Amino acid sequence: MDTIDKSAAGPHAATTAPSWWTRTCRALMRRETALSIGVLVVFLAAWEWGPALFDIPAYIIPPVSEVFAEFFRMITVDRLFYHVGYTAAEVIVGFALGTLLGMLIGYILGMSPTAEFVLSPYILALQIAPKVAFAPLFVMWFGFTVYPKILVAVLIVFFPIMVNVLGAIRTLDHDLVNLARSFNASRLQLFWKVEFHAAMPPLFAGLRIGSTLAVIGVVVGEMVGGNTGLGYLLVFGSGSANTAMVFVSIILLTLIGILAYVAVVWTERRVLHYIPARGAATGGI
Repeated sequence: MDTIDKSAAGPHAATTAPSWWTRTCRALMRRETALSIGVLVVFLAAWEWGPALFDIPAYIIPPVSEVFAEFFRMITVDRLFYHVGYTAAEVIVGFALGTLLGMLIGYILGMSPTAEFVLSPYILALQIAPKVAFAPLFVMWFGFTVYPKILVAVLIVFFPIMVNVLGAIRTLDHDLVNLARSFNASRLQLFWKVEFHAAMPPLFAGLRIGSTLAVIGVVVGEMVGGNTGLGYLLVFGSGSANTAMVFVSIILLTLIGILAYVAVVWTERRVLHYIPARGAATGGI
C-alpha cells in the first residue's frame, strides 16, 4: 500500500508548481542576489564616508545620512508623497496614452504602405525634434496644468511603441494569414487571432523602453513649467542650493521608473506565458 500511495502521489508532487514565497526565497539565496546586495552596501558606505574622506563639501555631494534626513523632512514639510503621487499619475497616464497612440499608428502604417510613405517623414521629423523644445510650447498653450507634462510623455513614449508594432506587422507570416483566411476568418478574427498576437512580443519590448521614457517626459514637463511633482522639487532644490533635496527627487524618480518597468515585465510574463523564460533551461525563476 505504501508503494502504491507514493507512486500515486509522485506525479502530482512533481507537477505542483512552487509557491511565490518559495520562488522568492530561492531568488534571495542565489549567489547573484547576495553579490548584488553586497554591491549596494559598498555603494552606500562609499557614499556615506567617501565625500568626507576626499574633502568634498556636503553642498556638492551630501552623505547618504543627510539625504535620508532630508527625505523625512520633505515628508512633513514639503508634502513629498503628494508630489510623488502627482508625478506617478502623470507617468501612468502619459505612458498609457503614448502606448495606445503608438499601437494605433504602428498598425495603420504596417497595414498600409501608402500611409507609411505619406506619414513616415512627418513622424520621423517629430521624433528628431528635441522634446524639451515642445515643453515650453505646451506650457504656453495649456498653462501650468497637468496637460503639458502628459503631452511630453506621450511624445517620448509614442515612437518606440510605434516602431516595434510597425516592425511586427511588416514581418507578419503571410502563410499564417492565408491559413486563417482559408478557414473563412473574418477581418476582426484575423486581427485578434493572428496580427495582434504576432505583435505582442515586439510590443512588450517597446513597452519596456517606453515605461522608463515616460518618467523622463514627465520630469521635463515639470521642470519647464510646473509647481507640483518631483520635477518641480528638483528645480526648487537646485535653485535653493539644497543638494540633498535634489538627490531625494532623483532617487524617487528612479524608483518610479523601476516600478513602471517591473510592472511591464510582470505583465509580459503573464501575457506571454507561452514563451519560454530565459532562466527556464538553467533552473532559474
